[in-house]
Amino acid sequence: MAPPHLHDGELHAPGTLAVIFTAWRTNVDVQGYEEAAAAMETLAAAQPGYAGIDSVRGDDGKGITVSYWQNDAAAKAWRDHPDHAAIRARGRNRWYSRYTLHVTNVERCYQWP
Repeated sequence: MAPPHLHDGELHAPGTLAVIFTAWRTNVDVQGYEEAAAAMETLAAAQPGYAGIDSVRGDDGKGITVSYWQNDAAAKAWRDHPDHAAIRARGRNRWYSRYTLHVTNVERCYQWP
């Protein structure tokens, strides 16, 4: 398994929205995927209401990315961003064999150590 790609490592306040994206990658255009993922990460971080991201991918191609948003409106604005929509369409056609997406609220947070 590839090492986790944890960005903020901080706790998120109760009420923060967590968007959990679980995806199974194809082996098509690995470099293009990595470039697009980095660009989307940078773009997401610049959006109003962005609160962080955690991501990990296994050697089998399965990955989990959790993006955090201050509220539902911010998460929906990211979903509807035209650049994000274009990359999402490319992902469906090229980089993912399937994916699931869950949207939930953070209720409690813990951290160790």
